Amino acid sequence: MRQFILSVLLLAIASPAVAQWVKQTVNTTAAFRGLSVVNEKVVWASGTGGTVIRTIDGGKTWGVIMVPGAEKLDFRDIEAFDAKTAFVLSIGDGETSRIYKTIDGGKNWTLQFQNTNAKAFFDAIACWDRANCIAMSDPVDGHYVLISTADGGANWKPIVTNNMPAAKDGEAAFAASGTCLITQGVSNAFIVSGGMDARVFRSIDRGQTWTVANTPIVKGTAGSGIFSIAMRNARHGIIVGGDYENPNRESRTWATTSDGGLTWMVGNQWFGYRSGVTFIGDKILVVGPTGSNSTTNYALVWKDHGAESLNAVAAKGPRAVWAVGAAGVVVKMK
Repeated sequence: MRQFILSVLLLAIASPAVAQWVKQTVNTTAAFRGLSVVNEKVVWASGTGGTVIRTIDGGKTWGVIMVPGAEKLDFRDIEAFDAKTAFVLSIGDGETSRIYKTIDGGKNWTLQFQNTNAKAFFDAIACWDRANCIAMSDPVDGHYVLISTADGGANWKPIVTNNMPAAKDGEAAFAASGTCLITQGVSNAFIVSGGMDARVFRSIDRGQTWTVANTPIVKGTAGSGIFSIAMRNARHGIIVGGDYENPNRESRTWATTSDGGLTWMVGNQWFGYRSGVTFIGDKILVVGPTGSNSTTNYALVWKDHGAESLNAVAAKGPRAVWAVGAAGVVVKMK
């Protein structure tokens, strides 16, 4: 018996610590869906009520920032570059879709873009670098609405998308985690869709031309489809989603690509609906309202990380892994 107990204790000591979420203390009840991790010290997030939060000391302290004139807006996406510079994008019909920018850590904000198309509903923003960014709206008259900037947001110009593969009836993007639109490398961009179809749109020239690929992700209802995409490099990536109206449904909620998004292979070992995904090196981490999961062998076997309800996840290395959720929830993986 003593030998058995000793063996168990030695095994426990030798086993690696299980990564877990550590909740942060942030003085807000805003619901967060936008998240941008700059490095191990600097993290930004955005959410309801025109709220932006920022830490510059790795989460020891958080500043809560209210963007003037945006008190009724929902900032679903944020793109930050350092402790001072960030874009935020608000969703909504017509003029409630906006892009603001700060260059002084949130002390002042410039309204750079305000949508004037009554049919448009912007979902996300993504950047290749400080100067070059792209933003997208749900389809209008059968095509996604895209705008871009090449001067850090001083001027946003429409991208002609009539030659882009048309959206199907009932197909749109989900503004669930700011990752229905991403950039990769110096010129690649990806858009993922849901609703009546679940497809991946891909551009290799900063949004000027696009191709589209079918995927095996669950689809066919207003709340189902792809919600998030992450690319480890130009060839390898993952998409996640499901049915947010039935979050415990475990069927066709993720798929991977090894050819740059041209084709997608359905995964196994299902989990429920997931709204966010990120790479940590070659490790994959996914989050959603019913929990989070990770894999270290490219999605062959998934490990659970608890049932914390989370909306978005982002990382810059193994010591800078963050996620956010409703009611002011901000967590760091330790």
